[in-house]
Amino acid sequence: MTVQRGKKLSISIQEHMAIDVCPGPIRPIRQISAYFPRLSPTSHTPTSPNPSSSPVALSPPAAAALEGGANLLSPLRAQWGWAALGTLEFELRYDASCSELHCTVLRAKGLKPMDFNGLADPYVKLHLLPGASKANKLKTKTIRNSLNPVWNETLTYCGITEEDLHRKTLRLTVCDEDKLTHNELIGESRVPLKRVKPDQSKHFHTCLEHPPPLPSPTAMGEALRGISCYLREWENEQLHSLEERGRLLLSLHGALCVGVRRCAHLAAMDVNGFSDPYVKIYLKPDIQKKSKHKTAVMKKTLNPEFNQEFSYDVSLSELAKKTLEVTVWDHDLGRSNDFIGGVFLSCRSQGDALRHWMDCLKNKGQRVERWHILTNELPRSSSHN
Repeated sequence: MTVQRGKKLSISIQEHMAIDVCPGPIRPIRQISAYFPRLSPTSHTPTSPNPSSSPVALSPPAAAALEGGANLLSPLRAQWGWAALGTLEFELRYDASCSELHCTVLRAKGLKPMDFNGLADPYVKLHLLPGASKANKLKTKTIRNSLNPVWNETLTYCGITEEDLHRKTLRLTVCDEDKLTHNELIGESRVPLKRVKPDQSKHFHTCLEHPPPLPSPTAMGEALRGISCYLREWENEQLHSLEERGRLLLSLHGALCVGVRRCAHLAAMDVNGFSDPYVKIYLKPDIQKKSKHKTAVMKKTLNPEFNQEFSYDVSLSELAKKTLEVTVWDHDLGRSNDFIGGVFLSCRSQGDALRHWMDCLKNKGQRVERWHILTNELPRSSSHN
């Protein structure tokens, strides 16, 4: 404060309240980086930390290069209240020939104690983002009374395309199982699938982190402008998750034989958390209304296997002008069946649907299989019956 000569020193009421209420040093405001600690959380906190000598921020490569990188986080943890959550070790492998993603959960170390006995009952839950289907979540077994559990368990996602590798993220959540109360979250780790190369195993040893905040960006205002990019990305993921309704494996050969093989990660349409799915196919335009085929109904499943084939008597020249309409439905007794999702294959399609259709037209004598993402687009010509 600057006071001119001859003027009386005065203190405003705001300054007076600040002096009385905040006599000590001002603590730094929690940043978004508090949710993403990047150094190893397994180190011990020094008895007399010196915050002034510790770095404020370290990039992951720099932290790994420093021999004492684990100890550098301890003063920050003591100052800002970071908790040691532990580490998680796992492997990922994408099998391109069968479109499967294998996640082998190996072990965790130094987990945060969650029970009164100073231990935890940990298990690992997998979730592909974006995606909100119950069948999209996989889970390991529970290891009782351990802070250093070993699972060595492989969990598999079916119907994962190479396009998914570029846009999806695998979230691994370590939770503590409680029989009498709700299961508690210990920490999580997220891995973009673009880091995984087809037919190559990738080993990961990551620090568990606090889950990021998930409020809507439209309700945050300008106060959290620094994390608006992250929140915008999360909101886009939620929009994409509403569009996907599951996966469908189709085979095409000849002119035309359609094989409905299986579905994966279907949306749950019933109150029991499952569906009773079946598949309908049409070849449009269908003037005589004889192109409809329907599979059997599979009860209480989100990953049904059909393995049924349907043939159409159509020439290759006519097939180029047709549209194959494939829809998946949930069967309900006494009321209208629920639409789960669909895919449309023709020369006017895009992406995997177009490629699959063109492969069928070019390779008349070969069977071509491909996974397709079901969308919530309901064709006008389809009926609920």
